[in-house]
Formats: sequence, C-alpha cells, structure tokens
Amino acid sequence: MVAMLPFPDISPEIFSVTLFGMTFALRWYAVAYIVGIVLGWRLVVRAARTPRLWRGDTPVMTPAQIEDLLTWIIIGVIAGGRLGYVLFYNPAQYLANPAEILQVWNGGMSFHGGALGVMIAAYIYCLRNGLSRLGVGDLVALGIAPGLLLGRIANFINAELWGRPTDLPWGVAFPTQAAQYCPDVVGICARHPSQLYEALLEGLVLGGVLIWLVWRRDGLKKPGLVTGLFLAGYGLARFAVEFVRQPDAQFVTAGNPLGLAWQIGGYGLTMGQILCLPMIAVGMVLVLRARARG
Repeated sequence: MVAMLPFPDISPEIFSVTLFGMTFALRWYAVAYIVGIVLGWRLVVRAARTPRLWRGDTPVMTPAQIEDLLTWIIIGVIAGGRLGYVLFYNPAQYLANPAEILQVWNGGMSFHGGALGVMIAAYIYCLRNGLSRLGVGDLVALGIAPGLLLGRIANFINAELWGRPTDLPWGVAFPTQAAQYCPDVVGICARHPSQLYEALLEGLVLGGVLIWLVWRRDGLKKPGLVTGLFLAGYGLARFAVEFVRQPDAQFVTAGNPLGLAWQIGGYGLTMGQILCLPMIAVGMVLVLRARARG
C-alpha cells in the first residue's frame, strides 16, 4: 500500500452569502491575488523610498507613479493570463466556443501569458512617461514573488494543478477529480504537491534571493539585473517542477501519457517547459548585460 498524506479539509471558499436568490462567495484564490498584489506593491514602494539602493541615490520611480503603474499591471495580469491560457494551452476549445474566453470564473489562467501582459503594460507605461524600461522592470520583478507564493498555495487549497502520481511519503491524496490519469489505480492515488513545490521555489526562494540582491548587493544599481534574475530563476524553477506536474488534460493521450507538447522519439517537453525556455534565455542575457555594464 502506497503511503500518502490526506488532503487538508480546507474549503476553497472563505465564506459565501445569498442575496436575492444569488450566491456570492469569497474564495482563497481571490484573496491570494489581492494580498499578493498589495504585498508586492508595498515592497516596491519601500525600495523606491530608499535612495541608497539606486545609482546616484535617484529612484527610477516615485510612489505615486508606482500606484499608477499598478493599475496597468493588474489589467496586464488578467488580460495576458487569460489570453495566454487560450492561445498556449487550449486554442481549439476556445476557437470553437469564443464566448468562453471571457468566462474567467471558470478557470484557465497562464502565468507566462500574465507575465507577457505585465511586460507589455509596463513597456507602454514607460513610453508614455519617459521612464527607464529596465529600471521599472526591476521594480516590477521585485514585487512579483509574494503573489506567486500565495497564488500557488491557493492552487493547493483549490486542489488544482496537482502533480503526477508518486509513491513518495509526502504524496498527497487530492480529491477524486485528481484520480484521473492514474494508471492501474482504483480511486484516489498519491500525487506530488507540485503547487507547494512552486510556492517554495518561485515564491519563497526566488523572492528571498531578489530581496537579498536588492538590499544587500545593490542589485537596482545595475539596471536589468533583477529582471534578468527573476526571469531566469522562475524559468528554471518552473522547468524543473514540470517534470512532476500533471499536464493539462487536453495534452494527455494514449500515445502521449506524459502530456508532452513537443516530442521526438518519445522524448520531449511539456508546454510549460517550452514557454520557460525563452524566459531563461532572455533572463540570462539581461543578467550578463547588467553585470558587464555594472
């Protein structure tokens, strides 16, 4: 018998109320987004209010400009995250049912799409306001980790984005919907808690490294360094976790049980890994350029 940890009895809904025959619920996932954005915003504002962290003691943005940019970033996260999922993970489904693209409450958000949306939003904001794109990018990268940490924990509470079957002692018995794609297993099988792996690597570890880089190693004095380290660090962490993360159902077939989006001779990469490769490459280029200029 395979040892497994029971899934904690935590409801995805914090509370719900019914008014005029309609039910409204506050979910942990929504709270994770809100708290993550607030924590990231406060972290970035603190960096902007600490002149010694910047070249010439001159921050690239004021707190007021950061608040303005925050609105652009929220729009970029939502629009980019949704369109990224539609285009990268399930284009056939949404092309056949385009009305479902706007139904974000039914799930389906891509981090890579959200990151691209944030980059586009920040780029436009910098052009409109004459700000350094690399400097602003460093601030944005600094503030992302809290949202990643809390968002992945919320994924775990929602029992979604679970990992592949495992016989390791910390495998988790997710609810019954996770029993699918478990070959030769009747009922619920133990799975990697890949959401918690990502929370640890992408949120806690990467966020701690970026904070250390900014406050202890003058990272913001080398424009592009923090952005590059975030892109490369996230890309490497996500690439590694993809080996134990269950791919989306539409990629899993009888001839492709690993859910590979690209494969040759039985070897290949998942869609998440494919999307991480340009992040790693761009991140490494930015780090090398920043170090050379510094």
